[in-house]
Amino acid sequence: MPEFRALLSGYHRFRSGSYREQRRRWESLATGQEPPVMIIGCCDSRVDPATIFDTEPGQAFILRNVANLVPPYEQGGGLHGVSAALEFGVTKLHVRHIVVMGHGACGGITAALGGHGDPDRTFIDKWIGLLDPADPQRALELEGVKTSLANLRSFPSVAEREQAGELKLHGCHFAIAEGRLWELDEASGEFHEIVEEQLPA
Repeated sequence: MPEFRALLSGYHRFRSGSYREQRRRWESLATGQEPPVMIIGCCDSRVDPATIFDTEPGQAFILRNVANLVPPYEQGGGLHGVSAALEFGVTKLHVRHIVVMGHGACGGITAALGGHGDPDRTFIDKWIGLLDPADPQRALELEGVKTSLANLRSFPSVAEREQAGELKLHGCHFAIAEGRLWELDEASGEFHEIVEEQLPA
């Protein structure tokens, strides 16, 4: 199994490299975490938020699932992994920002556009059903970010903190081939590329 051995080799590089360099930080994190940001991203192997945002350990509370979707708030039904993580991030960790990050060439969105009915895709079909597969790939990727932001606001804990100015929501889209990040302007509904000149000092 060379693929798993490659992971173990990576672990050894981590232990001898960045772990040693940031050992004090790791030791301080052993007593708890206080990340200011929660990132909801896709589980696609190409779009790791920690890599894209170049974060340090403890800087971001990251939730990843197919197509970076947030379901609407509901208390009934089955198990709620996304809702549980969101509740923990907002009410226990007191994150101050939630970033929903979609991305280009999303396999989950491709599945939505590819139709339904495949018996091997029971879970994917139901999950992607949160979106209306009426638009082409990129449009649906962007719509997925907007849908997740709207669904976030259906959670009372999120809505209350946003209205109180204690929490800010952000929508982003990462273009894999170009390595570029776009941010949603909710007032206009348009995504604008983040350029270095726009970054806060």
